[in-house]
Amino acid sequence: MTTELHEKIESTFRAIALKAGEVIMEVYGRPDFEARSKSDNSPVTEADEAADAVIRAELAVAFPDIAVVTEELSESHSIQADRFIIVDPLDGTKEFVQRRGDFTVNIALVENGVPVRGVVYAPAKDRLFYTRADGSSVEEAAPFGATPGALTPIRVSEPDNAALLVVASKSHRDAATDDYINRYAVKDAKSAGSSLKFCLVATGEADFYPRLGRTMEWDTAAGHAVVLGAGGQVLRFDDHAPLTYGKPGYENPFFLVLSPGVTLR
Repeated sequence: MTTELHEKIESTFRAIALKAGEVIMEVYGRPDFEARSKSDNSPVTEADEAADAVIRAELAVAFPDIAVVTEELSESHSIQADRFIIVDPLDGTKEFVQRRGDFTVNIALVENGVPVRGVVYAPAKDRLFYTRADGSSVEEAAPFGATPGALTPIRVSEPDNAALLVVASKSHRDAATDDYINRYAVKDAKSAGSSLKFCLVATGEADFYPRLGRTMEWDTAAGHAVVLGAGGQVLRFDDHAPLTYGKPGYENPFFLVLSPGVTLR
């Protein structure tokens, strides 16, 4: 990609995520909103659908030549491309429905199986993470306006393997995950929802995030890009090879998100 395209992706992904966040928070602020179950029994709300419509419309204008895969548009799930944008307009819908705040807007660019650029915006928590045009990752300080505010470069931790900081899913944590975490010397274990878990590793607030459960590529790609830009790794659980994208059906295997200093067991 050209430098100009890199810069356009940075600014456009950021702007679109903020616009989607506004739509989501308008619904979130209502005393009641519509929620229903999809065919896979996962929840969907009018906020998911409204944010998806905004994101797809904006991407079509900005990047008409790049394919877009989005959770809420099932016909996009058969797309196969070396370069594509992948979107989860509202990751952490369960957190949204239960009004816990741990939900995010996720937009990522994947090239040759690797998420190279991404934005993760948690509008209820005023946290915004993204990869810059040079591939490094930053967190922008609120309030968020048309022009970026103060940017803090983020970097994964230098972990102490005798006292690891672990983060796990808030809504999907199970006995298998706990058994795996118990292989390690853990100083503190916290729970978080949505792709915020990736961002906690990227900022060094956690050393390690194991996911032993079903996820889709749109759940993980943006956070994955942010972790890579912060010097971290996202590996398959089974063979510790890098997690790749564009897989048939866009379903992920179990995976591990970590600072390279974590000694895997």
